Amino acid sequence: MNPIELCFLLLSVLSSVGGQLFLKLGADKLAPLLKQVSLATVVEAIKIPELMLGLGCYGLGAIAYILLLSRVPLSIAGPSVSLVYVFSVLLSYFVFKETIPLGRLVGLGLIISGVILVVSQK
Repeated sequence: MNPIELCFLLLSVLSSVGGQLFLKLGADKLAPLLKQVSLATVVEAIKIPELMLGLGCYGLGAIAYILLLSRVPLSIAGPSVSLVYVFSVLLSYFVFKETIPLGRLVGLGLIISGVILVVSQK
């Protein structure tokens, strides 16, 4: 993977993780409104800036992923974006103070190892 392709990959991954962060923050604000699902609830959801920002991040991530796919095979790009899982767990630990059990850490190590093997293959 050349530097431009790596930039597209990182932009896609980090944008998706940012999307998850903002959607979680927005969902936490939305939770009290969900006692009854209605059109008014949907309108209120649209007014939550974190939800809109999260969707925007996902849009940016999708554009970066499309650019990545235009340059590398899907068999490399697809597994590489699994780094989203790694960064999501780290984000949940540092931002939301969630715990990371040993089994999850092992799984993250396997994901990282797998991505390295996929990307490094010529």
